[in-house]
Amino acid sequence: MDQPAPTGAQQLDRAWGMVRRRWRLGALALLVPLAAVVGLVPFLPSVYRASSVVLVERQQVPEALVKSTVTSALDTRLQMITQEILRRGHLQELIERFDLYPELRRRSPGDAVLDRVRRDIHVDLKTGEPLGRTNGTIVAFTVSYTGRDPRTVADVANTIASYYLSENSRVREQEASGTAAFLRRQLAEVKDRLEAQEARLSAFKRRYIGENPKNMDANLAVLERLTSQLRLNSDNQNRALARREMLARQLAENDGTVPVAAPGLPEAGESPVMKLARLRQELAELRTRFSDRYPDVVRLKADIAALEAHALAARPAESAAPGTRETIPNPYVVKIRQAIAEVDAEVIALRAEERRLREDFATYQRRVENTPLREQEFQELSRDYDTTGELYRTLLKRYEEAQLAETLEQRQKGEQFRILEAAVPPRAPAAPNRLVLFLFGTALAAGLAVGAMVLAEWLDTSFHDVDELRGFANVPVTGRIPPIPTRTDAARRRARGVAWACAAVLAMTITGGAAYATARGLVPGASQVAQALLLRN
Repeated sequence: MDQPAPTGAQQLDRAWGMVRRRWRLGALALLVPLAAVVGLVPFLPSVYRASSVVLVERQQVPEALVKSTVTSALDTRLQMITQEILRRGHLQELIERFDLYPELRRRSPGDAVLDRVRRDIHVDLKTGEPLGRTNGTIVAFTVSYTGRDPRTVADVANTIASYYLSENSRVREQEASGTAAFLRRQLAEVKDRLEAQEARLSAFKRRYIGENPKNMDANLAVLERLTSQLRLNSDNQNRALARREMLARQLAENDGTVPVAAPGLPEAGESPVMKLARLRQELAELRTRFSDRYPDVVRLKADIAALEAHALAARPAESAAPGTRETIPNPYVVKIRQAIAEVDAEVIALRAEERRLREDFATYQRRVENTPLREQEFQELSRDYDTTGELYRTLLKRYEEAQLAETLEQRQKGEQFRILEAAVPPRAPAAPNRLVLFLFGTALAAGLAVGAMVLAEWLDTSFHDVDELRGFANVPVTGRIPPIPTRTDAARRRARGVAWACAAVLAMTITGGAAYATARGLVPGASQVAQALLLRN
């Protein structure tokens, strides 16, 4: 049949019975950890922590006037600066300057000291949330250092903070100078390319002068003017040729000589021959302006015919008296020949002018015909030149801005770090908190004691009272017989108690001694582990 559940009183009786039976084991499990706590906590070295607060100051010059070229995020730059500060060279200089960890350097002169310094340096960021933004912005950060000497930890913390200040200025100035140098090189390359394209464009204009699309209207106007000049030249040539033909007819109609009076024979007034020459000259002049049916021309022709008839009638008488008259060149004929020569010279000049005009016309016509091809080539050259020019102007503007930004960083007007609160030697140690450690160790020892007694009771399969036997056996149990101790049992019990006591004292001594050695650093590396655990807690 099922046994009824034990009541509260029965449970307390069983617990008390377990304590009476297992008190020695519980005492040993309690006292040994307490001995370790007593041997460790009071003798742990005091650890001090000093902190320096560094403020992040924004750019002093408005960004609307000078825009910084330092584009790296502040948290990224802080990580980069931290890695630079924690490199071997900086840390070695810091260790030698402040004589850090002399005992550790004597025991392990390798990288263990550097790792210890890196563990003892902490950087904590403080963020703020400005209006209009959802992500926090770093406004300050704390540089702290942990060590055993208050004055040393304060000096080391301030030194590391000064490293951050100088390294941030160096990094920002280096980024600004690098940006300016990069833009300077790019600007020089683009300038060389622009000058080469400008030279090609100028050579193209010189090579194909007049065939530029911008000269198209001027070329058409010149062609129109040359066409008008050719037409006018052709008209002038036609008129000159017509005038020469007319002069040639007049020359054919007139004799080449005229008679003159013999020497010593005076003439009264104008002789008929001279008059005939004068009338012929007047007729030639009128024919240049009028036709043959003009009244004055008809009249002069009649007068000339009458004088010629009179001259023919008088010629036999003159020929009968030789030596009385002589002939001279007809002035009218001479004048006609001069006019013909002038007309010939004019025709030659007009034909030379025509050749020149036709050559010019062919040149300008060729320019007009080649303009579409040159326009395409010119557009390609101009497009490349305009693109490069725009790129050059953009780079020049950015280079000037980069120079301003570089000057801004050199004069310490950009984003800078400033030590807001310098580290001071701490008055109280940061660790260990001995009261908390004592309480924690006592609670842990008590828990170990209870756990040891419960485990031993659970592993023991013997019966300790009548109720346990009744619950196990199927036969009824009516009573119990108490043990009757003998002298031998009493002596054995006393020896067992002495052995337990000796074991407890020995265990406490060993545990307390090991804890003391750990606290005082007699065990290599143990004190560092204990210190790290204490600081973390």
